[in-house]
Amino acid sequence: MLGAMFAPQGPTLRELAVQALSSVERGYDLLAPKFDRTPFRTPDAVLGPVTRAVRALGPFDSGLDVCCGTGAGMDVLRQVCRERVTGVDRSAGMLAAGRAAAGTAATAPRVEWVRADALALPFGPDFDLAVSFGAFGHFLPRERPQLFTQVHSVLRPGGRFVFPIVAPARPGSRAYWSLLAFDAAMRVRNALWHPSFVMYYRTFRLAEVRTELARAGFDVELQALPELGRRPDGSPRCRLVVATRTR
Repeated sequence: MLGAMFAPQGPTLRELAVQALSSVERGYDLLAPKFDRTPFRTPDAVLGPVTRAVRALGPFDSGLDVCCGTGAGMDVLRQVCRERVTGVDRSAGMLAAGRAAAGTAATAPRVEWVRADALALPFGPDFDLAVSFGAFGHFLPRERPQLFTQVHSVLRPGGRFVFPIVAPARPGSRAYWSLLAFDAAMRVRNALWHPSFVMYYRTFRLAEVRTELARAGFDVELQALPELGRRPDGSPRCRLVVATRTR
């Protein structure tokens, strides 16, 4: 991971340090030109299985990528939506990088890039599908109900909110201690330095998320993504959360 992150074409250690001492929005503005050459971008190994699973849930006319970044999720939506694909993000730099990479080909579906806060989405109930990849760590637990309510409000009745969720690291494993150390470091950083940079890996717990989605008006189902493997106990390493607007 570190080798990929610090490869010559990726961000330098100094650039990452400057980003980490910025706000979330400003930090991603700075990282945007090199973001797709970091391990932070959702890998194709995840996007492919998600695309196949989402396609089976369709058809869809219009899709929204919540916190789209440079557009990894937009590629998923372009494959499963027929008319309109919209990406929304707070970072102007990430939107600019995504727009530049996507080009301006005038083919269906129509592609839009919108700068806005996911906690105050500037849309009506215009979408059949919403997705999100790798963004939930930027929301504090107390903000999630508002986030889910906002996504619910922009979906048509029967619309789907879909995102992958990785199984938690086994307690005592190297991944467990790495994530614990990262979250602890971020909490110390935010206690000592402002503006804060919210990025916590261990606050997005499936049981809590299912309850909050249900309260927002979603019916929640889980689908295994078998292509991404199984843990030693036989459970899937990654599941797809499929939340359907029921009211």
